[in-house]
Amino acid sequence: MAFIERTLLGPGPSNPYPEATAGLAAPLLGHLDPEFIGILERTCERLRSLWGTANPLTLPLSGTGSIGMEAAFANTVRPGDVVVVAVNGLFGVRMCDVAARYGAEVVRVDHEWGRPVDVERVLAAHPSPAIVAAVHAETSTGVRSDIGALGAAVRARSDRTLLLADCVTSLGGMVMDADSWGVDIAYSGTQKCLGVAPGLAPFTFSERAWERRVAAPPVWYLDLDLLGAYVRGGAGGRAYHHTAPVALIASLDAALGRICDEGIDAVAERHRAAGARLQEGVQELGLELFAAEGHRLPQLTSVRVPDDVDSAKVREQLLSDYGIEIGAGAGAYAASVWRIGLMGANARLDRAELLLAALGRILGRSRV
Repeated sequence: MAFIERTLLGPGPSNPYPEATAGLAAPLLGHLDPEFIGILERTCERLRSLWGTANPLTLPLSGTGSIGMEAAFANTVRPGDVVVVAVNGLFGVRMCDVAARYGAEVVRVDHEWGRPVDVERVLAAHPSPAIVAAVHAETSTGVRSDIGALGAAVRARSDRTLLLADCVTSLGGMVMDADSWGVDIAYSGTQKCLGVAPGLAPFTFSERAWERRVAAPPVWYLDLDLLGAYVRGGAGGRAYHHTAPVALIASLDAALGRICDEGIDAVAERHRAAGARLQEGVQELGLELFAAEGHRLPQLTSVRVPDDVDSAKVREQLLSDYGIEIGAGAGAYAASVWRIGLMGANARLDRAELLLAALGRILGRSRV
């Protein structure tokens, strides 16, 4: 069987850390094996450190980042609950859809794509929602929103409203402080800055959220009470829930160990430096950045495609000639924006320079 190697510089997945690949290839353990339980407990503790939280219910859910979104709403939304969603990209739109499917009265606060969330507009949308939801790092546009400011505003307004944050493209690439930001529920995905293959959704659920949880959510597989009985155990020990993806969890544990060894501050700085070089180089090629200045993600850069350039053909040529994958835009910007990720193991200056050289050659542009 022939294997094809790609340099994955799109919006995800990214190339895994070598430690994650080694963890994935380790001898398989049973999901109730004491050795595996030790790995799972260490993984949860490392996730708490990365999230910046003390939440006991912090775990890797079995599924991609979208299962985290599903679990967040399944365990907190009752029919008729008001859920305010800040929408500044595709994943805000998706949160509206998922919340509505659980019976929420969704109050959608639309923003221009490419701009950060406006805290005051979100707050003004409803006086007492059950949940306020927003995307920290919007994968579709490359924009970062200030979740800390939103959390402070929500807590100042009401001690009953829960704050839910999509952190799929931020966890593992930026310093997080969920507890001090006032985040009650958050989810991520392993395939981006965490540098692990797709298949797990790191998830954290505060004690405030636990007190307000839906006792018997409509999706059995995502019932946090049942999942918690397996991950955290109880008076009678651990209760079997489902066969956990043990190899992926071992891979995540290894990647988290690598991140912890480097230090999250150093990891965040590595992402910042690589992203800054890429964004500087893109502009040197005469291209324009899409996301608002001052709110651009270092790990996910959005670039406007020139009017005289065929977006799809450039991406095809990058893939065929150089083995480099970048992403198209999302929604209305599918043909007019490129999304370039420098995440996890790819958050390196040499990856930025590689992409810039290949893109410049294809476009027939030299950096000035």
